[in-house]
Amino acid sequence: MHEREKTTVGRDLSAIQIPDGVTVVIPEGTDVWITQQLGGSFTVMTERGAMFRIDEKNADALGYEAPQDATLQTESGSLEERVWAQMRKCYDPEIPVNIVDLGLVYDCRIEGSEASAGTVTVKMTLTAPGCGMGPVLAQDVKARIEDLPDVETADVEIVFDPPWNMNMMSEAARLQLGFM
Repeated sequence: MHEREKTTVGRDLSAIQIPDGVTVVIPEGTDVWITQQLGGSFTVMTERGAMFRIDEKNADALGYEAPQDATLQTESGSLEERVWAQMRKCYDPEIPVNIVDLGLVYDCRIEGSEASAGTVTVKMTLTAPGCGMGPVLAQDVKARIEDLPDVETADVEIVFDPPWNMNMMSEAARLQLGFM
């Protein structure tokens, strides 16, 4: 979505304030503009300029249908391919590029057999060390990986070594963001 779409919140709605990561309630009847709809989540802005991330399970409050079980769309391929596909559904709410192409995922290890992984361990970073959305993004990664039927648990750690820089982005991400 590249154009802002105005909508009215249809019920009291739990949202995460950007960039500090605090959970708030947007009251029913509030006008918001949807600025980004990627990976199932929405980024909205109020008329006063406050930005919020809305989880896909609350899409109905914005006039959208909640998506069907996304796990069904990622059943083909190896477990490692499916884990990476799940991480590609995670987006920074302010940047329209998934966290994998942004270069935020530093390491992904799968412990267990190909048929049944015990734990998936992910080390990731943020574009800015003080970003309050870090725990939100880490939880999104964890939940999406744990949605896979053959993953028991996911452990997501935010690290800052090495520090992230724009050279870590994929070529496609740099092109999309106008850096090429």
